[in-house]
Amino acid sequence: MVWILHAMKGAGADHGVVLSGNAVNYAVMAQGVPPLMFGDRVQKHAPRIAEQVASLVAKGVQVMVVRECLGARGIDEEELMDGLTLVKQGALPKVMNGYDQVWHW
Repeated sequence: MVWILHAMKGAGADHGVVLSGNAVNYAVMAQGVPPLMFGDRVQKHAPRIAEQVASLVAKGVQVMVVRECLGARGIDEEELMDGLTLVKQGALPKVMNGYDQVWHW
């Protein structure tokens, strides 16, 4: 779903992103996706989601990561890309109250 956020920003939308649950992995730069094989067919061009998230940050989109979700997955804050905002799970209602709409995937 990161691609649609790029398109929305390009169209002038002013939005933020909260990465929670397994999506906090998107914020880890040092990750790789091995090729996917279906029989003899090899898919070598995996999505580079961390790079796409970093590009959102570079475009001025506030990308927030739920701190407790990092800990639950054994991810240290030092592994995250620059420019992210860490938020506590309990702060999410206040964060969401700052937006006109909240979409959840």
